[in-house]
Amino acid sequence: MSEAIIQFFQGLSLSDELLVTIVSMIPIVELRGAIPLGFVLGMDPWVLYALTVLGNLLPVPFILLLIRPVIRWFLKTRAFRKLGLWIEAKAEKHKGKVEKYEFWGLFIFVAIPLPGTGAWTGALIAAFLDMRMKKALPSIALGVLTAGLIMTFGSSIVAFIVSLF
Repeated sequence: MSEAIIQFFQGLSLSDELLVTIVSMIPIVELRGAIPLGFVLGMDPWVLYALTVLGNLLPVPFILLLIRPVIRWFLKTRAFRKLGLWIEAKAEKHKGKVEKYEFWGLFIFVAIPLPGTGAWTGALIAAFLDMRMKKALPSIALGVLTAGLIMTFGSSIVAFIVSLF
């Protein structure tokens, strides 16, 4: 996957730093994909961590504020109705995992670096739970910081093992 992302952005002449920051903003990929990409590019782990956390957090306030009106609009339009229904279903699917424990549930959901979890889905769930920004944003930010540490540490181990061969 790293090679496909590199090839896609190669024609844009982006610096490695800008590349990993942009990749960390992309839904689904987020920092879980951007950190291993940064290791493939040979970036300093701490610079990589900082850039991917920043990139992953940039869209969160906008998602928290705008996702509900955007989805309502999607549901009213013929062209985007299926996408709106898919987004609603994704939020509903994971909502129960977070609902019971709110702040800490959202933190754990975002912090565990598994497919389908992360800042985007966490913000989507928080919006559907009507969590206030002052509660949701710190929870998601702590989750992203934790997921970033897990991914950086894990990628460091993998890079070390690969360097042995």
